[in-house]
Amino acid sequence: MSNKAVGSLETIGWPPVLAASDAMVKAGRVTLVSYVRAGSARYTINIRGDVSEVKHAMDAGVDAANKTPGGHLVTWVIIPRPHPNVEAVMSIRYNEDIEEFRRNVEGFEVFPDARQS
Repeated sequence: MSNKAVGSLETIGWPPVLAASDAMVKAGRVTLVSYVRAGSARYTINIRGDVSEVKHAMDAGVDAANKTPGGHLVTWVIIPRPHPNVEAVMSIRYNEDIEEFRRNVEGFEVFPDARQS
């Protein structure tokens, strides 16, 4: 089980989710792990990191989404330590595609063989 929190934010429209994503990764030591097109013009982004960092990043993301002209923040949530079953099914796991960014945030390499293939 991961001891990292997950934060999820949903918007209507691409610009607010883009603004929120950028604000989140700049505001806290978090990694953007996935985005999901949740329906026509609905987008969800997921971040991972320490609980305090995810909270700080989420505040920045919510603010950025709300300030985006024409954008609409639908909802957001922070789960401190998601259950392994939730991680296994939903798009919130760390993976090799984002390892470089996680390494920059956390300062260590999780998938050491990822770049050798």
